[in-house]
Amino acid sequence: MLRKTDKEITMKRILLVLTLLTLGSTSSAHDGPAIPEPLPLDQLLSVFGWDFDSAEITAEKVGDNLYVLFGVGGNIAVSIGKDGVLIVDDQFPQIMPKIEAAIGKLGGKGVDFVINTHWHFDHAEGNLTLGPAGTWLVAHANSREMMKNDHIINLVGVSYAQAAYPEDAWPDITYDDTMQFHFNGERVDLLHFGPAHTTGDTATIFRGHNAVHLGDVYNNSGYPFIDAGNGGTLDGVIKFCSETLNQINENTIVIPGHGPVADYQALADYIKMLTTVRSRMNALIENGASLADVYAAKVTKEWDAKQGDNTGFINRSYMSLTHKVVDR
Repeated sequence: MLRKTDKEITMKRILLVLTLLTLGSTSSAHDGPAIPEPLPLDQLLSVFGWDFDSAEITAEKVGDNLYVLFGVGGNIAVSIGKDGVLIVDDQFPQIMPKIEAAIGKLGGKGVDFVINTHWHFDHAEGNLTLGPAGTWLVAHANSREMMKNDHIINLVGVSYAQAAYPEDAWPDITYDDTMQFHFNGERVDLLHFGPAHTTGDTATIFRGHNAVHLGDVYNNSGYPFIDAGNGGTLDGVIKFCSETLNQINENTIVIPGHGPVADYQALADYIKMLTTVRSRMNALIENGASLADVYAAKVTKEWDAKQGDNTGFINRSYMSLTHKVVDR
């Protein structure tokens, strides 16, 4: 049953929606900037400062036979042992030879399984090489569906048209809520807690190592990107991270989608930051604030020095809190 305060908030939201519908889409306070014209991959890489030719793959050991590879795109977790090689995310086909060489130096031979934390190009494009080579590809069911079709990813300021993958790069194995591997002497849990960074995110917990890879639900290199245009939500990112926190403990190694390896407290602080920002944004939105108003309110001021540019984060968060729909 709704409490009185919940009813009041609900009525305010209903009145706000009715007001916006009355104003029309061209004058809505909750409209955002138009989606930029998509860039080709080489230009997009330049924006991010990524270069396939000069890229080096570096490795960090986080436990016996468990490593993190850093290169171009999302961080890759690597499990090497008697059962073979399992990796989480696979970056780009253009640097797959370098990735495989790095795995070889760690004692692995080939890649037996890939877990895609989600479908975005900088985490899953390596499927284009590994899938045809016979690697088993694993992901949440929604990510597989997204890989089957073309999508525009609105990164705010720039965008990218991710083309549908060929069938041999689609995940061979999918799950809905939970899945388990028993691989290289430990249980590996795959968990999904609803739409977050995308609609098909996976948290991968290496139980024996007490380590978790969160993909881009947790970004440790700046503010998170929320793919609001394809169903991602700020609410979902907070929920997903909170549910993951309930699955781990204070000694857990936390591998983000981007940035350095972190820990339980860093993830807890990340959740607190996002929750605080959401509360501030919701208060402004309830009073009809436009996107420009939210920027002007400096809702991320305490964290900007550390996290960097907040433009995309505020834009996508605002759109996810107000529209609740995907870009058209």
